[in-house]
Amino acid sequence: MTPVPEPGVLHVRFCTAAGEPVGAAAYEQLLGLLAQFTPAVEALPPDAALADVRGALRYFGKDAAGIAALVRLRTLAWYDVRCTIGVAGNPLLARMAAQGARPGEVRVVPGDEGSVAAFLARRPAAALHGVGPATARTLCAYGLDSIGRIAAAPPATLQRILGAKTGRMVHERARGIDPTPVSPYAAARSMAAEHRFPHDELDPDRRRGALLALADGLGARMRVGGQAARALTLVVRYADRSTTTRTRRLAEPTAHGPALTEAAYALHAALGLQRARVRSLTLRAEDLCRAERATRQLTFDPADDKARRIEAAVDRARARFGERAAGPAATRPPASPAGTGHTARGPRGSAG
Repeated sequence: MTPVPEPGVLHVRFCTAAGEPVGAAAYEQLLGLLAQFTPAVEALPPDAALADVRGALRYFGKDAAGIAALVRLRTLAWYDVRCTIGVAGNPLLARMAAQGARPGEVRVVPGDEGSVAAFLARRPAAALHGVGPATARTLCAYGLDSIGRIAAAPPATLQRILGAKTGRMVHERARGIDPTPVSPYAAARSMAAEHRFPHDELDPDRRRGALLALADGLGARMRVGGQAARALTLVVRYADRSTTTRTRRLAEPTAHGPALTEAAYALHAALGLQRARVRSLTLRAEDLCRAERATRQLTFDPADDKARRIEAAVDRARARFGERAAGPAATRPPASPAGTGHTARGPRGSAG
């Protein structure tokens, strides 16, 4: 087994003292706080970051766990923000340590092989970062339902099951190997937008309306930045502050609003929410790539071609007149009826 470096990478996840997500402005300030410890800080919007503190150990006279405790103290004292921190020898293990930690906890994975193997062994296949639901189901169908069993499987077996590239990646990660560096100047890998309801929302139609607005906004931001998403993640936060997260790989990289909306609706429908009291929805475009590198399946559907022309016209209008200049009609509040001074309240309300 390739030796895992000694702990020196922090995966930090932020939340307010009330357990709510931090805002964009506070997130930027928190990234600045991490930069006081090391210049190797990689933002993971909207509420997490990676920091490689190996170069700061001697300066602060502490090990990585000691620096993590100092980060936790300063974020709480200066910004009233709690952070959950995973400390390990590489980003993979640090991320998994943070995911398994309690809110506000610092969890350390020692660098020796035995500790890494024990940390990973009994976790389910789906807990391995980079293994999606479909890959996890495939592995479980062959009896490889835990990371320990995956690590014990011959690499050739995994490559036959998953393909050469994916099989090699999964085998390495199951053994705690992740050569990915912390890249402070790397392009953003994800882009997120959140909608908070004014009250705990039970109406699925209102939730779909919020998803439409989120998908449309994300698509517009990606097109402006010349990016496309390979996957879409939906995070549902409930009245009791618990959350459900689901990710869907897209058929092709895209920033096309209707395609993102269709994927968002599918994620929402798959949850089967009946009487759930939903407090907020977060939609995250994942695994971003440059738009010019994305391939698109050609179609002879005139409706698709028309939708893309309309989208381009909407983008031009927004660039000239502002973001609110144009958008899906379903996301717009109803206009006041002509000749009255009253505002329509929507399908559940009455005018005046």
